[in-house]
Amino acid sequence: MTVSYCPLVPADQQILWEMLYLAIFVPAGDDPLPREVINKPELARYVEGWGRQGDLGVLAQDDELPVGAAWLRLMRGYGFVADGIPELSISVLPGYRGAGIGTRLIQAVIEQARKSYSGISLSFSIDNPAVRLYKRLGFKTVRQNGVTQVMLLNIEKTSVDYK
Repeated sequence: MTVSYCPLVPADQQILWEMLYLAIFVPAGDDPLPREVINKPELARYVEGWGRQGDLGVLAQDDELPVGAAWLRLMRGYGFVADGIPELSISVLPGYRGAGIGTRLIQAVIEQARKSYSGISLSFSIDNPAVRLYKRLGFKTVRQNGVTQVMLLNIEKTSVDYK
């Protein structure tokens, strides 16, 4: 397996719809949700019109096959903590999980975000084993509502000079 990483572009919106569906945590033994669930406004806003100002993200590919993505978007979604703090969404295809792809995707998106944002938030089900990854990368819990947890990563803004 040779995975490469590249920035997400507006043409990747269709890939993000699939990644959004895969990002919905379903506990072991539960039936998957119907695909139409991503068309609900509260979920669709994570992808709809991808590529607008402020959108950032990274795509992981095994040859030409998209196997994961992490993306940031400014909005008032499930993980909203403050204006100016984008929410992180991440998904890795099931057969590629546990290989470090999620870690590399989040690290790459953090580097992109340093140029524009002072933090990144995310929300997830408390049963999701990815919580260990988020904590390892420095995310801290800011609130918990029932089975949903919201975390925030404070980052330093830096300007990158590629001369």
